[in-house]
Amino acid sequence: MINVFIDGGAGTTGLNIVARLSQRQDIQLITLPEETRKDPTARKDALNAADVAFLCLPDDAAREAAAMIENDHTAVIDTSTAHRVSLDWVYGFPELQGQREKIQASKRIANPGCHASGFIALVAPLVQSKAISPDAALTCFSLTGYSGGGKKMIAEYEGEGRSPLLSAPRQYGLNQKHKHLPEMQVICGLQVSPIFCPIVAPYYAGMEVTVPLFAGQAKASMEEIKAIYQAYYAQGAVRFAEETDEGSFLSACAFAGRDDMEITVNGNDERILLTARFDNLGKGACGAAIQNMNLLTGADEFTGLVV
Repeated sequence: MINVFIDGGAGTTGLNIVARLSQRQDIQLITLPEETRKDPTARKDALNAADVAFLCLPDDAAREAAAMIENDHTAVIDTSTAHRVSLDWVYGFPELQGQREKIQASKRIANPGCHASGFIALVAPLVQSKAISPDAALTCFSLTGYSGGGKKMIAEYEGEGRSPLLSAPRQYGLNQKHKHLPEMQVICGLQVSPIFCPIVAPYYAGMEVTVPLFAGQAKASMEEIKAIYQAYYAQGAVRFAEETDEGSFLSACAFAGRDDMEITVNGNDERILLTARFDNLGKGACGAAIQNMNLLTGADEFTGLVV
């Protein structure tokens, strides 16, 4: 039996992980009464009693929680931004080259950001294969369902008398300082951060991340890029699809409720569109966290996942 504690289990990510793990026979959840849920001593005891601890907390609180662990047994999966580019933590995207083995050997896993997951899945293999230069100046736009904004945004979108402005997609991160940008640059090995345009739209869950390329930005043809993805993603929850069943459309909610990711390449050899579709609460958050837990504990990688 694997003892699991979820610190911050009342938030959107935490609640989803709790719901998923509650269905498993190999998991024993460590829970705290409501009156001690935020008590430092109770949290510290629970963290140190766990085989695996999920941190579903703001960045500063996640750093504080990680420092409370005083043993070399508890493995930590941090879903915040706090440790994603830290040299002492392993980035939890097992489909990246060599990353699965690093996750299995580590006790400190930084779960990827949702937007970042799509960008990294598209760009990292091309940088590693030299199809894109590390000094490339890239652009990325990303559609997400409003559940990505957590409880407050969900309540805003689902509340009565909501603003009519919420009935259309809304771009944010306008200052180009989105919290996912550091991991997007560092994990891909880029010398400059991309121009990033995240957009929240009036549907619950699902993501569609697109990186457009001019021919001059790529050192490979569209067909060669397809072949790179086909070979690179032969194992794991990320898959390349030659075509979809949606004709000339790509819906951002096509993978809602799932924990895998689909990569497609469209356009032509002058202008190429690289697109990743997945669920912001699945491969973009909770599903990825559980996949990392499975790898840490020796369970089948996809136990409890919809892939």
